[in-house]
Amino acid sequence: MSEKVFVLGGEQTDFQRNWTKEGKTFMSMMREVLDDALEKVGISYDEIKRLNKENRVAVFVGNFDAEQYANQGHLGAFLTEVNPALFGVPGARYEAACASGSVALDAAITHIRAEDYDLAIVLGVEVMKTVSSSVGGDFLGTAAYYDKEAKGVQFPFPKLFGKLADVILERYELKEERFMDALAEISRINYANAKRNPKAQTRTWFMNKEHAMARGGDNNMAVGGRLCITDCSQVTDGAAVTILASKDYTKEYAKKTGRKVDDIPRVKGWGHRVAPITFEAKKNESVGDKYILPWTRQTVKDAYKRADLDVKNIDVFETHDCFTSSEYAAISAFGISEPGKEHIAIEEGTIDFGGKKPINPSGGLIGVGHPVGASGVRMMLDLYKQVTNTAGDYQVKGAKNGLMLNIGGSATTNFVFILGK
Repeated sequence: MSEKVFVLGGEQTDFQRNWTKEGKTFMSMMREVLDDALEKVGISYDEIKRLNKENRVAVFVGNFDAEQYANQGHLGAFLTEVNPALFGVPGARYEAACASGSVALDAAITHIRAEDYDLAIVLGVEVMKTVSSSVGGDFLGTAAYYDKEAKGVQFPFPKLFGKLADVILERYELKEERFMDALAEISRINYANAKRNPKAQTRTWFMNKEHAMARGGDNNMAVGGRLCITDCSQVTDGAAVTILASKDYTKEYAKKTGRKVDDIPRVKGWGHRVAPITFEAKKNESVGDKYILPWTRQTVKDAYKRADLDVKNIDVFETHDCFTSSEYAAISAFGISEPGKEHIAIEEGTIDFGGKKPINPSGGLIGVGHPVGASGVRMMLDLYKQVTNTAGDYQVKGAKNGLMLNIGGSATTNFVFILGK
């Protein structure tokens, strides 16, 4: 199980689109994004056919809740509707709430490391604008312990991550004004970064620090405890594809496309941990630990250890800012700051686009958007862009190694991947 896994590239849809208003379905989204990804990477459907004859290619679909949003399950088989070249190709759907894209990535990486396949197509997809925000909020509640944490609760997840903000304040004895200012700065940074990203949902939206600080009014309503609309990620229709390959196939591919193998990034480290599912159990378990989310921190440490790297070696981060409080907690989990000192890293500009440890140059879930099953795949694609110097206007100068954190539920399922040359 020591085979290296390379990332050849991929593509995402424009997260600003509303596919239901266009009269299109999740199937339209899957078809379009896979066609675009293969064209971008330079792999034809004839090549997929060739690999399939030798059982060297497989498809991994990340999706959270098509059963409710689109009245459809069995999404792993729907790649056969994309193109006849995919008839017979092994395919399955993977689900881990908001980390569904990452569990699909993890399965693909594992199969390549085990030398089962040479090429893995990972497609994350979610159509969310088929229902009202209140109905969608109830659907999302199934990523928590529904009967205990979400049933009968309007917008349960803002409330759960509002509780995380409460615990951060209490545990570290922070001044509320300074902490809330730090959360507003996280929001400002992500919206500002998204303006550079031509696929970001909020690239044309207005947002500044003053707006993010003006909590509780008609333009920034409270949605969960201290958290308001500007603290939240977006409801998004979207899909993303990342294509992974074994070392042998990467050599074949490089020769055909004129690329150098050394210029194609590989997965250097990974981590996967699961914390107690209810937020209350997480809170109780972490009493006495300096990290409020110790299993998130352990996932990062596992990835660092496998990569033989540390925070000093990471040039860019993509993190799961489903809410500003989750990004705040991630700063110390990455090792950028000590727990309880995250606000200092924010105030000093460390995580800003031009800072020493930029987080979410893409705009993150707050700025790019959060099509739940696609976010992990999109993060991996953005790491690929950064370390291959192809991120355009949101390129972090000199990025060689990137780290992504994708979580499911209230930081229940935790996935971390490190990508670099």
